[in-house]
Amino acid sequence: MASNKVYVSPEDINQQTYLQVKKCVFIAEPHPKIARGEIALNKIQRQAAHVSASETLTCDVFQVPEDRFLLNSLTLDCNFVTPNAVLDPELDATKFITHLKQQYEGHILHDGQSFVTEYEGNMILLRVSGMEILSTDLLDGDGADAIKEIPSLGQLGEKTDILLTKGKTSILVFVNMPASRPTNTLFNQKFTFEKLGIGGLDSQLNNIFRRAFASRIFPPDVIKKMGIKHVKGIILYGPPGTGKTLMARQIGKVLNTVEPKIINGPEVLNKFVGQSEENIRKLFEDAESEYKEKGDNSDLHLIIFDELDAICKQRGTTQNGTGVNDSIVNQLLSKIDGVTALNNLLIIGMTNRLDLIEEALLRPGRFEVQMEIGLPDEKGRSQILRIHTSSMRENNYMAEDINLDDLASRTKNYSGAELEGVVKSAASFALNRQVSDINNLQKKIDYTKLKIMKVDFEQALSEVKPAFGISTNEFESYLAHGLINYGKPFAQLMNTCKSFIHQVETSKRTNLLSVLLEGEIGSGKTTLASHLAVESGFPYVKIISAEKMVGYSESTICSQISKTFMDAYKSPLSIIVLDNIERLIQYVKVGPRFSNTILQAILVLIKKPPPADRKLLVLGTTGMRSVLNGLEIIDGFNVVLNVPTLTSKDDIRNVLLSSGNFESDQTLEQVVKVCPEEIGIKKLLLVVEMASARIDVDDEDDDLDAEDVQESNNIKKITYDRFVRSLYDCGVTPSASIGDDFDFQ
Repeated sequence: MASNKVYVSPEDINQQTYLQVKKCVFIAEPHPKIARGEIALNKIQRQAAHVSASETLTCDVFQVPEDRFLLNSLTLDCNFVTPNAVLDPELDATKFITHLKQQYEGHILHDGQSFVTEYEGNMILLRVSGMEILSTDLLDGDGADAIKEIPSLGQLGEKTDILLTKGKTSILVFVNMPASRPTNTLFNQKFTFEKLGIGGLDSQLNNIFRRAFASRIFPPDVIKKMGIKHVKGIILYGPPGTGKTLMARQIGKVLNTVEPKIINGPEVLNKFVGQSEENIRKLFEDAESEYKEKGDNSDLHLIIFDELDAICKQRGTTQNGTGVNDSIVNQLLSKIDGVTALNNLLIIGMTNRLDLIEEALLRPGRFEVQMEIGLPDEKGRSQILRIHTSSMRENNYMAEDINLDDLASRTKNYSGAELEGVVKSAASFALNRQVSDINNLQKKIDYTKLKIMKVDFEQALSEVKPAFGISTNEFESYLAHGLINYGKPFAQLMNTCKSFIHQVETSKRTNLLSVLLEGEIGSGKTTLASHLAVESGFPYVKIISAEKMVGYSESTICSQISKTFMDAYKSPLSIIVLDNIERLIQYVKVGPRFSNTILQAILVLIKKPPPADRKLLVLGTTGMRSVLNGLEIIDGFNVVLNVPTLTSKDDIRNVLLSSGNFESDQTLEQVVKVCPEEIGIKKLLLVVEMASARIDVDDEDDDLDAEDVQESNNIKKITYDRFVRSLYDCGVTPSASIGDDFDFQ
């Protein structure tokens, strides 16, 4: 029976009726050959309804809903029932759609249902792969507004738009296909990226589909008439853990393609001569064979290369003597874009180092789509956290007071993999809380009390740190004494610097700003720059200082500086502190000598604008402005600010009050008076610290005893004598007379 109707006895039903058989609804007609109490189903109908030949059924009359039941669109996968017996696989799509509407109008179909129809002497198997409902009260209105939902049941009507597609193994060849209808449904309609575990990559996915897949959903004859070719290669690049491999693998799942081939780059390499090139050729054999047989009507073949840079390095850069890497690149080029280039092929490659890939592979016609998969924004981080916590939320293992949006706002510069690590870490704290005795792991655990709390995520955030984020440990030594607001000069300087941070953060025209803080040694330039960087709230903050590169060669130092800038470009907002630039370039007065290699690297990088959607603030510090001016570094910075020393007695008094513990107010005034007219804040704080820790020794004592040492460990009042002695110890000459009777002991 190719009508998709079922038949019953006239004694049971005397007219055509809709009859529900389990989850399926069929049109039932009376037939004299059917015994009372029986129903005739064909093999396909029994399979669709999951009914055995001898099964006893209870069938009910189905009442057709008055609204939201007519199908707006119906997608059918088509194949011959006996493909080996078919002489001509071509099928006129327009005529076949008309035939289907005439024969099956009024039939009720469910999602996934299969049925058979006869057309021009061939038995064709049809399977419902997609449907949309049309509301009857909007039939005369806007069609777009009439689509209401994706149903499980729907009725085929006169206005239903039927879309014909081919199954993966179908030999059908559609001709005369309406231009608005694809010959092959490229995408599986029953997926969401959240279910696939992809979050925070909406814009990248949209761009990939526009560039690589939009042309593939149209009939081949339409694309041929337009004179364009499909995109054959995509490269996904970006920092580790951002989801490149995950995206490529999941794209393979949502495409109705031949089973994707997933290859890890190093797996191609083989120690035998010519075997690596043979491994590349084998990847393309299936696509070549089908393209010879079906031409542009063949299915899409997907090849996924992970760690592409392992086998596609720039030719001539590998010095192993075998030339294998160059041969692999040549073989890949010939297969993608050679004389016998295929049009049914898509290659997706992933790499962390796009700069290592052979340039010939990146031109149009090869890997022409290069998509950066960067760190997710706040919305993306929220999506990722919801994906990784979906199961624990559904099973009531997560406390209700956990705000995932708040977590997303606090996890700047976390990659997708690091966010998953945060969730795992939080779960580990919750699990560990239920293990009361680690020495007795056989003790019964009450699983009903297992709950991931807010405190678990707080601990997880302190445990899992982003690779491309701010590391406060780097700045701890520079901010040990805090920042002292000693007066008006400091307040003005701070306001100016904060305005630069605000400009970089909010301005649409400023994506790069470089500020040089210059001043005398000990004036607090590094502390100020460190404070601004940490307090800015920017997701990426790094300090480049000479003390971290002691013993490094010039090339290594250049590489480290360049890497820091490249990492900064991966974050939307970044601050880089170039501390003590004269030391970075290895300047010494004897000679004079400096590293021109490092100098040129710094000059280039502080002027190089970041990518369009990224912003960078560079803070430099130097105690030798005249030297940097002679080396033309000063001209490379947009702004040069002077960090002044303490020249006002009021400013000196404010610093002493905030950091010292003086014996009396009179002592404080004496100390202020004796301080020099100009002193760096760093030097003044050192004098105060020495004075507070100073050990007093009696004249007749030659050595320190235990009591002296114990007393030195306690905080003591700073006396005038101790402060003056500390001034001299630090090489600072008092500005006022200290009196002839002063004891320098």
